[in-house]
Amino acid sequence: MENTGDPPDADRSPGRGRLKAAWALVVLAPLSAEVTFSGVGMPLLWVILPLLVPMYGAGVLLIRELVARAGAGWPGLLVMGAAYELVEDGIGLQALTSPNLYNAAEWGPRVLGFNTTYWESQLGYHMVFSVLVPVVLTDLLFPRFAGRPLLRRGGLIGAGAAAVAGVALLRLLIAGVEDPGYQVPLPVLAGLLLAVAALAVIALRIVPRLGRGRPGTVPPTETGPARAPGLVAACLLPGAAVLVFLGLLVPPGHPPTGPAVGGGWVVAAMAGAAALAVAAAWRIATWTGTAGFTHRHRVAVIGGALVGHTLFVVLSALVFEEGTGAVFPAAVGTAVMAATAAALIWLARHPRHLRHRAEAA
Repeated sequence: MENTGDPPDADRSPGRGRLKAAWALVVLAPLSAEVTFSGVGMPLLWVILPLLVPMYGAGVLLIRELVARAGAGWPGLLVMGAAYELVEDGIGLQALTSPNLYNAAEWGPRVLGFNTTYWESQLGYHMVFSVLVPVVLTDLLFPRFAGRPLLRRGGLIGAGAAAVAGVALLRLLIAGVEDPGYQVPLPVLAGLLLAVAALAVIALRIVPRLGRGRPGTVPPTETGPARAPGLVAACLLPGAAVLVFLGLLVPPGHPPTGPAVGGGWVVAAMAGAAALAVAAAWRIATWTGTAGFTHRHRVAVIGGALVGHTLFVVLSALVFEEGTGAVFPAAVGTAVMAATAAALIWLARHPRHLRHRAEAA
């Protein structure tokens, strides 16, 4: 049989359903990463949102496709999320090394020209909210295609081209306007490209060989000996972890003025944020292997994280902004959190998962 370069499931999957899932991810990625966070505190974000869709939507779709084809599962997604952060912040926005953009150099130690506190905050943020959350939401919306490729070869090439165009748009129309004249040094750029390539090899080659990847990006249910947590606990833990993580690293204000934790405590704050992220990730990963961990638990985990990162913007505005400066974030953030909760409650109660499990059985 002729090798077309398409995944084995491509012909057996209804094209319309696969494309609907792909477009859903394109929409969900910028919603998760920007609209529910930066869009709450900065009205300008709503104007420039179309510029972000190619980078977020196409970029995350490309990552999902590569991970699905490699069978790397959610560990591969997280590693590719780290690569995504380097591309967006290091190559597109250049904020990892810029001494000016977002005042990132003031957030914490600047080591070898890198804004380390900004880097840590964005690394955790993009791994979760730019990549993992929208991908898992898409798999929950379209459980039939969970962990399966959505695009054929042409679609994969198109997603890659759109993602590259998105990086160029960030560089020219955002970094070029907000931080004119700065250019990341060529040796640093070369190092970033090598790091991205190395992370891609780890995610797509090494992780599957280690057997740590799973066929689907949504982990299986009812496989572990322990009991699943309650839905309230599954919601509160990620929400609190996100709120504290951002609070330790991200200064208030637009643009932020830092560091978030002043004096000599900034390094301790960075260490604490890293430890918190690892501990929360370990706990959530442990939950996914417990008996009775269902799609509703996944929705609760995602909902807690999404509400937590929007709540951070609202609280920052209420505590640190004066007068009318807090009105827009408080009003928009409340509306966003309510809409997020309503959408996720609908998803948790949607019967498609019961139908899908019955069909699988």
